[in-house]
Formats: sequence, structure tokens, C-alpha cells
Amino acid sequence: MEPDGVSRLLAEAGVDARRLRAALALLSDGTWWTPADLIRETATSRRAIEALLREAGAQRSGDRFRLTPGQARAYGEPPGDAPADPVAHLLPRHAGVVERMAELVAGGPRGRHVLDHVSATPETVVRRALLLGARFWLPGSRLLCVGDHDLTSLAVAMIHPGVQVTVVDVDDRILAYIDDRAAALGLDVRTRWADLRLGLPPSARERADLAITDPPYTPEGVGLFVARAVEGLRDPEHGRVLLAYGASERTPMLALKVQRSLFDLNLALEAIYPDFNRYDGAEAIGSAADLYVLRPTTKTRPAVAARVERYGTAIYTQGPQAVEAHPSAAPDPASLPSSGPSLGLSGEEFEVLVGDWPKDVAPRAPRARLSTWLAKPYASSPARVAIAVPPGLGAALPRLLLATRARHVRALAEGPTPGLDALSVLYAITAEGGVVDAVRLPPPAGPEDRLLRALLDNAHGRLANVWREGLIRAHGHLTKKGARAIVDEVAPWAGDVTVLELPGHRLRALPEAVARSLRLAAATPADDDTRGGVEAARPLRDG
Repeated sequence: MEPDGVSRLLAEAGVDARRLRAALALLSDGTWWTPADLIRETATSRRAIEALLREAGAQRSGDRFRLTPGQARAYGEPPGDAPADPVAHLLPRHAGVVERMAELVAGGPRGRHVLDHVSATPETVVRRALLLGARFWLPGSRLLCVGDHDLTSLAVAMIHPGVQVTVVDVDDRILAYIDDRAAALGLDVRTRWADLRLGLPPSARERADLAITDPPYTPEGVGLFVARAVEGLRDPEHGRVLLAYGASERTPMLALKVQRSLFDLNLALEAIYPDFNRYDGAEAIGSAADLYVLRPTTKTRPAVAARVERYGTAIYTQGPQAVEAHPSAAPDPASLPSSGPSLGLSGEEFEVLVGDWPKDVAPRAPRARLSTWLAKPYASSPARVAIAVPPGLGAALPRLLLATRARHVRALAEGPTPGLDALSVLYAITAEGGVVDAVRLPPPAGPEDRLLRALLDNAHGRLANVWREGLIRAHGHLTKKGARAIVDEVAPWAGDVTVLELPGHRLRALPEAVARSLRLAAATPADDDTRGGVEAARPLRDG
């Protein structure tokens, strides 16, 4: 006979009581369980597990619980076998990859709550890679990871070395870590910086055969990340988007809102694997999420084009860009400290306003969206530009400055603005009271700074092409082929990217790479027009 409290919980759960009965079976096996382990094992919300432990009167030892043999007998038979995992039979032969992924996840950057980071378990990322291989033909294919705090890219590259993997993420720490580990392991993984609210990097658009994403679990976050994933597909009618999304068993309306955001993009739900993804955290949703396989239709791309700019900047569940916070799109100039530098925005001092400014600020000045400013060079050459950076988008400021050719840029930004040190050859930058002033420096005299400046001055151009032409200007005996070979030698990651897409660690590495390219160019014989003199100049790397 079940205790009344437990009976009530099971009755209230109805057919979904299987989760609770699975938890009771685990508690009855004589093992001590923490609530977090019970949540992850049964994909049951923390609220439900805590209620069950309370009503069952479980024994407690520190933060662990179990039922006595007498209590266990009161709950009858266990619920039976769970649904088959689609790739569980493949996991044993990849135990070494699971072990390696456990080390990589443990050594990775800590999650940021303002970006809704929760780490998937090492087994989960390996199972994602196995499912990709079991369902699709992967040799020679391209995979786009739209955000990758979980390091799924590394698991896929280890298990499927024939796949070219590209990671797009806003967190420079994650991109640096993935680059470092991929290089150490010899994996074909490429990284690109992007705040998806401002667009997908050009080098990641229409390139991939498959895309995978584990986005913020809001309708706005899921809609935006999936839309960007679709933009990354080479052939949407044959490509797929894999989406990890989970909601508590108590909040079906939230799941419905998210699914409506997928239907709004005219995506077909080809498959849903319940509770496929497991997490260390996210206990409100049972530390689990379903895995959706989404197939675009002929109407998906038009729907993406019509909706992708409407999602706004509030896409997260926590922090300044939480959906519930409803932050203003841009900092209000009137709210900034009066002790700081004069904003100079009441008249026509600034020729272009970038971002979402109040209508009464310089009403006659032309305006541009942040995403447009990053996407292509501005049609004219304004001398003075003002940029409004919304809360939570501070990481975009270095790229917004790189995209600007103005003599003076004034940015209003709330919160930290990392990465400005990488622009020291381009701007003299001062920051006070939420106002960042960037004044363009005169052209430098030294050859290294001159070439570096050329790369940063042409941030919308393909980095390798601008670099190649700069080397030829510096050393006229180089051929285009030879100059490009030098660029490939010192910066193999520069091939098809713009400066605006570079992760922070790549931006910081540019000065040394530029200096090395000039040394190689100087050592290249004038008559070497086939290999760019890279082989001839190789001893320079040793001394």
C-alpha cells in the first residue's frame, strides 16, 4: 500500500507517473542517490523529485537519499524498461572518446549564466555524434555548430574525421578553447565569432550540410538559433537542423510556444528523440532535453528571411538580455553619468547613428542597424559615428569599431566591453561612465604595423586576400601565389574569413602572424614564383 502522499503525487501525474515510479525504483535498489542524480537519470524536474522525497519519507545521509527495504516493498513493481536509446548499442565501442570528452569538458571554460550555459554530459555529446553518423552519410560533409558550449564539435570530429566542422559562438573563451584542443588533437574544426542576434558570419552562410544547436530555451532563442542554422545550410531542402530543447513536464505551454516558433519557420519535424540530451544542471527541466531533427521545406528560407530580424536582443532566460527583463534596446543617453565626457548627440555633430537610438537624438542624422553595419561597408565615409550598444552585447563592440571607417566613433555601452585592446594599432580608445571614444590613429610608419593596419582597415574584406595584397605591396617580387602561400603558412585559419569573424584570440594573434609573414616574405627569393618561398624561408621559424 503506497503512503497517501506518494499515492497523491502518482495520481496527480497520471500517465506521466512513470518518471516518479522510475525514481522510486532507483531509491529502492539500496543505493544512495543525490537529488541531482535522480533528476538526470529519470528526466524529472527538481520540484517533482523534492516532493517525492519528502512524501516518501526517504532516509537521508548528507545530500543523499534512499528507501528502506520496508518502504521499497510498499511501491510494488518497478515501471519496466525505458524506451530504447537509438545509439546506446554504439556507445560501448567509443568508450575512449567518452573518456576523452569527459576530460575536455572538465577542462573547458565555466558556463556563463547570462548566456544560459548548462553543460551536456560527455556521454550526450558523444551520442549526438553517433546519431549523426547513424542517420546521415557524413564522409565529406560539413557540420555547423550554432553555439557549442557543450563541445559537440570535438566529439564529432573525433568520431567522424571526414566531417569538416565549423563552430559559431559569441563566447571568445569557448572559441579559444576549441581551437586549442582541436589543434592539439589534429581535428578539422574551425571557429567563428558571432553574436547571432547580429547575423551569421559570411564564411558560415550556405556552407553546411547539417547544423546542430542547443540554444537558449525561450521561443525567441530557439527561433533565432534555428533560423541562423538554416541560413548556414548549403541546400536547405536536403540539409537538416538538429535542435536540443527541453521543458519541464509541468510546463507544456512553454514547449508549445517553442514549437510554434519552429512551425513559423515552416520546418518539418522529422523526428523527436525524448530526453536524448542529459545535462549537469538544468534541474528545473529534469536535466534533460529532447533532440529534434528538423527538415527545411521550400518555404523555410523565405520564412527565415522574413522573421530573423524580428527576434530582438532579449533571447535568454537570465541576465540583462532575459526575455522577462524586457530591457531597452539601447542605453538611454540621459541615464549615463553627467561627469563623463559630453555625449555630443543633441545636434548634428555625429553624421551617422548606429543602433537603436531615441527618436529625439540627432533626428536628422542617418541611422543604420547594428546587423547592417557589420554585414557590409557603409555607403558613404562619415567622419563621426555614434553607436548604441544594447545591454549584453558588449562583446560586439570591437567588431562594430572594426566595421567603422570614421575618424571618431563614440559608443554608448552598458556593461563590460572586452577585446578593445586588440585595436590599439587602429584607435586611441578612452572609456568613462559607459561612454567609449575611439579616435582613429594616423597611418603607422613601421612595415609590421602598416600591414596590420591594412588588415584592420579592411575588416569587411576576406582577410587572406587583403593580407596577400599587403605582402605584395611590401615586397614587390612576390607573386600572388607566393604571397598567398605565406599567409597560409602563418595563418591557416585566415582562408575564407573576414576580420569581423575572427575570435578574440585570433585578433590578438594577428600582430605576431603579420610580423612572421613579413619575415618569410623578405626571405623569399625573387625567382621563386611557384611555392612562395615558404620552404626556402622555413629556417626563420627556428631562429
